[in-house]
Amino acid sequence: MEKNTGFKRVVKASVYSFNGLKAAVKNEAAFRQELLLAVIFIPLAIFLDVSALERVALIGVTVLVLIVELLNSAVEAVVDRIGSEYHELAGRAKDLGSAAVLITLLLWAYVWIELVLLGSGFSAS
Repeated sequence: MEKNTGFKRVVKASVYSFNGLKAAVKNEAAFRQELLLAVIFIPLAIFLDVSALERVALIGVTVLVLIVELLNSAVEAVVDRIGSEYHELAGRAKDLGSAAVLITLLLWAYVWIELVLLGSGFSAS
């Protein structure tokens, strides 16, 4: 089997990544919902009158929600691939992935409330 190196490897990895994003949009309702929030909130963060660090925090936590949702979806897909019968470890894996998404969403809400609604800020601009 020929190994992909250099530019060819980068191109193939990019194609696999794009395919993963397409699969998430097509098959994962939660990812679509969070992507819609990102489409709304990232431009909002760009136009808000906040410091550069605050903007990075607002956009960063928004993107982090998408990343954690992708990882959760990957865990669920692997568990579902292994078998449809209930197993305690399979249930635990899915619950842990879901918990990671919940904690990330709570962090997202906290950062947006703290920086935008309460306006505390880093005072670094």
